[in-house]
Amino acid sequence: MPNRWLPVLGGILMNLALGSLYAWSTFVLPLEKEFGWTRSETSWVYTIAVICFALSFLFAGRLQDLKGPKICALIGGVLVSTGFLLASLTTSLVTLYIFFGVIVGVGNGFGYSTPMPVASKWFPDKRGLVVGLMVGGYGGGSAIFGSLAERWLIPDVGWRTTFQILGAVFFFMTMAGTLLLKNPPAGYRPPNWQPPSGAAAARLEYSTAEMLATPTFYALWVAYCLGTTAGQMTISQLSPFARSAGIVAPLAIFSISALGNASGRIFSGWMSDTLGRLTTLKTMVLLSAVAMPALFIWRQQEVLFFILLASVYWCYGTQLSVFASTTADFFGTRNLGMNYGVLFTAWGVAGIIGPAIAARVFVRFGTYRYAFFAAAGLAVVAFASLSLAKPPAREARS
Repeated sequence: MPNRWLPVLGGILMNLALGSLYAWSTFVLPLEKEFGWTRSETSWVYTIAVICFALSFLFAGRLQDLKGPKICALIGGVLVSTGFLLASLTTSLVTLYIFFGVIVGVGNGFGYSTPMPVASKWFPDKRGLVVGLMVGGYGGGSAIFGSLAERWLIPDVGWRTTFQILGAVFFFMTMAGTLLLKNPPAGYRPPNWQPPSGAAAARLEYSTAEMLATPTFYALWVAYCLGTTAGQMTISQLSPFARSAGIVAPLAIFSISALGNASGRIFSGWMSDTLGRLTTLKTMVLLSAVAMPALFIWRQQEVLFFILLASVYWCYGTQLSVFASTTADFFGTRNLGMNYGVLFTAWGVAGIIGPAIAARVFVRFGTYRYAFFAAAGLAVVAFASLSLAKPPAREARS
């Protein structure tokens, strides 16, 4: 019997390195200080990375379905590491947009396309939990590397050397993850687990075209997009927002946010195995609608700041885990790489909306107030969209 936990370890290693994208805000202030760039200009780095992440995920997902996870993981690891190394050579916004925004973003798309399909195939009996464990590494990466960069590396060796050190570390981590990631053998099933049989099993496997023909896909897409806007907005501006609120504790900020992010992915994934995917998603989206304005209102109360920050990240992390498991449950695992890649474009659009709201509101009003309330309103719309979704196996198919 193959050890199905080794691919999980590989996925966690891969995502720990890829999660460095969420630590981008640690570089915002040093770069603005050195080059005199504005917040709107630096916010585009994260936005470009998210767009490239989501678009490349489409191609990577299809490649993963056809060729397996190793080739995508290898490409992703090399690109992310190279992007960080090249970012240390930044001399202009254009080079930063290309090195970090494009190269690191595309690397994330290829690397992130692999763990979820692998986990879903090895663990159909514990899909929510194990997908959550794998993608939980992505949230944990921001705590480890964001704290390391902001508290020690950037103050001691500068942002250029920090990019170089992280790039080297990520190369070894992603290569180790690549070696461990693999699909189960044909016909594999976990001990004491029986798959659906007959017509029920056939109806669970959707091609991408068939998935796009279901109303459920569009309800999920809208909910995913608007529900993750709050998290994307906070992630892109976390360090500057915390400083503007008088919270200057980088280790605590990144540790608490990453703990919330990772915990949401893991524990909400586990919860969704018991309570159901849609119930878990709707609960967390509603919580996000409350937590976002509350985070701004009580931003200067340190204890409440960290509790609410963890809550916002928990709700965000939940969606990155449970939407992936929902895609596998609703549309099958045969084409999961491509199918989830198409749904994941919603997260890419959120990566445009969220940082743009935060940056433009801050530039115009000198405060993030209206951005946080707008994100809460979008979360309410996401809840309504989730309420329209239903398992597509119950829908008529041609």
